[in-house]
Amino acid sequence: MANPFDEESAQFLVVVNDEGQHSIWPTFREIPRGWRASGKPGTRQECLDWIEIHWTDLRPQSLIDADARAKS
Repeated sequence: MANPFDEESAQFLVVVNDEGQHSIWPTFREIPRGWRASGKPGTRQECLDWIEIHWTDLRPQSLIDADARAKS
């Protein structure tokens, strides 16, 4: 069986976890616990492009929050 993440023409979702980390997930699979869909379905490349544009701070949300508290 081929890896569904390598299928360029398959439909994917951008998924995000509570730490704000992004990934892609095939639309035919159930989204894993701890992740939620973000945005609309698209091709693998469309989803990767969306992530590149929208996920600009790669730090986990807990670190972002801790940095903000330290600066207050």
